[in-house]
Amino acid sequence: MGGQGYESGEPEYFTAPNDGYHPAAEQPGHTRAFPAGEYGGYETHGAPYEGYQEPGRAEEPYNVGVYRAGGQAAPRVGGPRLPWKALITGIYREPAKTFDRMREHQVWLPALTVSLLYGALAVLGIGITQSEVENSTFSTALVSILSGAVIFTLAGGMLGAVTYGLARQFGGDGPWRSTIGLAVLIGWTTDAPRLLLALFLPAGNVVVQAVGWATWIFCAVLLTTMVRRIHDLPWGKAAGAAAVQLLALLVLIKLPTLG
Repeated sequence: MGGQGYESGEPEYFTAPNDGYHPAAEQPGHTRAFPAGEYGGYETHGAPYEGYQEPGRAEEPYNVGVYRAGGQAAPRVGGPRLPWKALITGIYREPAKTFDRMREHQVWLPALTVSLLYGALAVLGIGITQSEVENSTFSTALVSILSGAVIFTLAGGMLGAVTYGLARQFGGDGPWRSTIGLAVLIGWTTDAPRLLLALFLPAGNVVVQAVGWATWIFCAVLLTTMVRRIHDLPWGKAAGAAAVQLLALLVLIKLPTLG
């Protein structure tokens, strides 16, 4: 009771050691502060140890503050520019993969060539213009064909620019050179089957009518996919960006020839 090992009536093992350590520091929700110089001079000052996470708090991603239109942390993986044949066939065989690869590349020469060819054939594919060309002199027919080629080339570029502008307004971040060029290629090449049939069959033929509507729907799918992949937009916004070009193709080209 009054032994030398006791000073205040409590056993000696109840006395807190004077080493800066308290058992409560090891309990959940507490941190231990080490004296300066301990563990290589590292001093926590009561801050949570590395890796500590507060209950109920989700771990933050590494790329905090990095924002892309569709929520991606990095641009889609591209690749070398595709040659003409691989580009045009890839649009129809593997559209998403092709658009991802061509995101940073321009396609002006293929788009210009396709536009000129489509415009020249479109003059012959429209019934009224075709009869006028056939009944005119060679020089007049040549001027009509060349004029059609230039007009459709300019029209394709303008429609592609509208699609690009709307995609940017909806939050897209794709480059303009690939958007406009690919929009031109999609708009004219998808209508090529109907145009070729219209050279030999009347516009009111049921086959021409069916092909015309099917290719317009296919154009809508490809154009929306292109905007979505190039600008990293969800389907709804991508369709909205492509809507003006699709309506213009329907009103200016499809309906006059199919109606």
